[in-house]
Amino acid sequence: MAVRKEREPYACGLDAAVDVVGGKWKPMILWALYAGRTLRFGELRRHIPGVSEKMLIQQLRELESDGIVHREVYREVPPKVEYSLTDLGQSLNTALLPLGLWGDQHMEQIVAGKANGSADGSNGTNNGTNNGTGKGSGTGTDETDTANKAQNAA
Repeated sequence: MAVRKEREPYACGLDAAVDVVGGKWKPMILWALYAGRTLRFGELRRHIPGVSEKMLIQQLRELESDGIVHREVYREVPPKVEYSLTDLGQSLNTALLPLGLWGDQHMEQIVAGKANGSADGSNGTNNGTNNGTGKGSGTGTDETDTANKAQNAA
């Protein structure tokens, strides 16, 4: 389990879940390993633009110690290491799918709010609806991809 600053029990289930998946990179790692996918370290790093090798190693170790990610080491030259989600990790990824859908649906509004410095993400022109285009994600995924991942994970 990720090291908590306090040794107190979790206040609720959300507290426990955020402790496991908290941070910028862990949800991205989970997303890259969706639906039973197994990736080598280099492949995983290519799926997560901007993450440093050191940070990816650290986050993978934490996810492994929490029982979310399985690390398989093959004794060959050069060494081969593959990462996949455990059953616990698959169930966590399933729980994150609605959050990903919400982000896809509201991404333009969130980006506009950040550009305008709005604390609530509103820019006065968007009423929170989405026209279904999935534009603005910049990640190569859109609502259709997210919906497909949701169906595959179910």
